Amino acid sequence: MIHDFLLYAHVIGAIVLLGTGAGIAFFMVMSHQSRDPALIAHVAGIVVLADMLFTATAAFFQPITGYFLARHAGWPILEGWVGLSLVLYVVVGAFWLPVVAMQIRMRDHARAARDAGQPLPPEYHALYRRWFACGFPAFAAVLAIVWLMLFKPVF
Repeated sequence: MIHDFLLYAHVIGAIVLLGTGAGIAFFMVMSHQSRDPALIAHVAGIVVLADMLFTATAAFFQPITGYFLARHAGWPILEGWVGLSLVLYVVVGAFWLPVVAMQIRMRDHARAARDAGQPLPPEYHALYRRWFACGFPAFAAVLAIVWLMLFKPVF
């Protein structure tokens, strides 16, 4: 019963991380395509809130449920697919934390442009390019973690 609860909580956390990440990326990219500072400011504000409420919460609980699940199942924590998953989780975090800061700064640039009736400044576009680039390795690492969790390869 404990194993089932831990597995359920861990899978829900993975779904939230993957789904929120994909949704945030989609809405940020779509709003950016508009080049409308008001729309971007609005969407980026929601994105920052969603990251704080959903992504951060799931990111906090995911390693906790994973640790107890691995211990309960008897999987070695720092070896094999579990160890590789942890390395990839650190990689995801190394990209996600700067991305959150970039989203906040992009939101602030868009708000300032909206309020001044000006186009988006070059700093916004530079942040967007970095934000976009960071998404690929982070998303790939999340997909790899999900694959590892599902197939549990032996190394």
